Amino acid sequence: MRSPVPRFRDVERQAGGQQPAQCLPPCHERQNNMWFIRDACGIVCAIITWFLVFFAEFVVLFLMLIPSKNLTYSLVNGTLFNSLAFLALASHFRAMCTDPGAVPKGNATKEYIESLQLKPGQVVYKCPKCSSIKPDRAHHCSVCKRCIRKMDHHCPWVNNCVGENNQKYFVLFTMYICLISLHTLVMVVFHFLYCFEDDWTKCSSFSPPATVILLILLCFEALLFLIFTSVMFGTQIHSICSDETGIEKLKREDPTWEKTPSWEAMKSAFGGPLSVAWLSPFTDLSCQKDASAPVPMFPQGEIIEEDVIEIPLEPYSM
Repeated sequence: MRSPVPRFRDVERQAGGQQPAQCLPPCHERQNNMWFIRDACGIVCAIITWFLVFFAEFVVLFLMLIPSKNLTYSLVNGTLFNSLAFLALASHFRAMCTDPGAVPKGNATKEYIESLQLKPGQVVYKCPKCSSIKPDRAHHCSVCKRCIRKMDHHCPWVNNCVGENNQKYFVLFTMYICLISLHTLVMVVFHFLYCFEDDWTKCSSFSPPATVILLILLCFEALLFLIFTSVMFGTQIHSICSDETGIEKLKREDPTWEKTPSWEAMKSAFGGPLSVAWLSPFTDLSCQKDASAPVPMFPQGEIIEEDVIEIPLEPYSM
């Protein structure tokens, strides 16, 4: 339900009366500290993800490519497979270790709200769990124990939330895993055909039973992740283009924001106009800030008890 009075949007970006940063969409602030969630389930899932990629690497190299008599086939497919695997793991690492857009804890103080210089009648919301002023479209994650801006969902496979700062890396991770799974399935089919035509003892350095078992396991893994990641990739692209996160769709929230056109939303999520940098997990989301703009400070003070704070018509006092 929409608030009867205007709600203050993203209070972090307009603190102290400063002008919004002039930047290419979106404006993402770099974090000095490494972001890592200490969640046992998420850490185990992340380790399993890397293990499965290395298992596929082992089977592809030592079962199919190295024993192959066709050097060109081995070099081309080995280069392609290893490039996709490297990009997938790099994207996974960036998605896991990038701050997804966490709101600072404990900034719901009288001094901080006064520094925002809000207009009379505006409303700010405090998260009762992390005691922070909650920007519009932010949701609290019970695993990260933080409010996350434009939180789409918490993904245990990357041990992190997917939010406005790391959605690009999560999309790249799903895309590269999808591509590497498809490539693996194609190679498995060719290898089976080759082994049927030739003697099984000559098409692999392993025994025929071990070769069949490893190929079946690899085929099952590739098929499973091809379906899973292709669905996730399509879901994420649709969420970006529709400017509506997974949580907002799940909760069926009425849009209280002006939706961004699809192409502008894509440029915002991937950090600028269409370029090769969209496909790279090593490029940061671009932002050109005005150097004269003051750095926002979050005053210390006592946490406000109210969860909904409306700025009175008279000067703010508590």
